[in-house]
Amino acid sequence: MTTTTKAAPTMHNPPHPGDILRELYLAPMHVTIVEAAKALGVTSKHVSAIGNGRSRITADMAIRLAAALGTDAQTWVNLQAQYDLWVAS
Repeated sequence: MTTTTKAAPTMHNPPHPGDILRELYLAPMHVTIVEAAKALGVTSKHVSAIGNGRSRITADMAIRLAAALGTDAQTWVNLQAQYDLWVAS
């Protein structure tokens, strides 16, 4: 008996989680980088680096984002993992 498995569909060129943060949360809410940084308890330089795709979302940042935005930390971790896998492949 031959068993075949389907590969899970992979996302083509997923956005950096910082793009999602910037475009789906900060911009529509009219929240500046400085305001976001203050709410997250981090520096504006750090939030700017994430928003511009120069820094990754760590587990700690995922927890902070989830608390501040009413989202789920696992979602942010998954977005980062998808992006990282795409970049690595």
